[in-house]
Amino acid sequence: MMYLDNPPRVIQSRVYTSMPEEFRRRGTSPAWAKANKGGHPVDCFIEGPSFDKDGNLYIVDIPYGRIFRISPDLKWTQIAEYDGQPNGLKFHPDGRILIADYARGLLELNPETGDVSTILSGRNGESFKGINDLNIASNGDIYFTDQGQTGLQDQTGRVYLLKANGDLQCLLNTGISPNGLTLDRTESVLFVAMTRDNAVWRMPLTTQGGTAKVGRFCSMFGTSGPDGVALDNDGNIAVAHASLGHVFLFAPNGELIARVRSAAGPTCTNVAYGGPERKQLFITESSTGTVLVADMDVPGFPQPRA
Repeated sequence: MMYLDNPPRVIQSRVYTSMPEEFRRRGTSPAWAKANKGGHPVDCFIEGPSFDKDGNLYIVDIPYGRIFRISPDLKWTQIAEYDGQPNGLKFHPDGRILIADYARGLLELNPETGDVSTILSGRNGESFKGINDLNIASNGDIYFTDQGQTGLQDQTGRVYLLKANGDLQCLLNTGISPNGLTLDRTESVLFVAMTRDNAVWRMPLTTQGGTAKVGRFCSMFGTSGPDGVALDNDGNIAVAHASLGHVFLFAPNGELIARVRSAAGPTCTNVAYGGPERKQLFITESSTGTVLVADMDVPGFPQPRA
């Protein structure tokens, strides 16, 4: 399909729900805020949207180590609070809920008890820099990013593959703030948002293992950069931008075909498809603690849901 004759269209989002006042930590400045927000008070910073099979939306609250479940009737329930900084959250094909936690590594959540347990905290005796997000293949392989404080000044961010048999492979160690990631429909290419490079990198996966001919799939601009990503059934990639107040939709050839405008603040951090026939795009706007939703023409590519 060719898109070159069509200018990018603008899609309006709307507010789906916002964090209730009872859960906001007003006037507090946790350690995460000191490192990431100049020490300014932060009442919440939501991320990691993911749907279960019953249509409940799970999100994380990074600075306060909290996990929330939002029911289809928009009731918020806190299901966990622990000593950590959860960022990405995904459902494994075997039903587990996995969390990419910046402070503690790759975790598993028990939604009934709220307990978290560690799957991985590092590699070869070395702690992770600070993992950010994850994507799970159909066979149970887990891809995740180890971002830390990397950027153009320190181009050592990593992308890992934890195979279903337990083997851990470092696919890339020259990342410029690796963040959200998704496999393509054939699971032969991995797309990784490199936040401080303001770009999405394309990582072909070789049949012998590893990756080759990594390149920039698309480039953006702004004071922050691309964050969470999601794939649709046509292979288009929705990219949340953490400073431009938009989610950008790129065609498989890298062309920008649409942009979803935030109905709240500028900090669009992550995305997930859900709703009827997966034709709604849900967006975490973290500066206001709001979940946005936009109606899309193409359904999201199916993801595991417990």
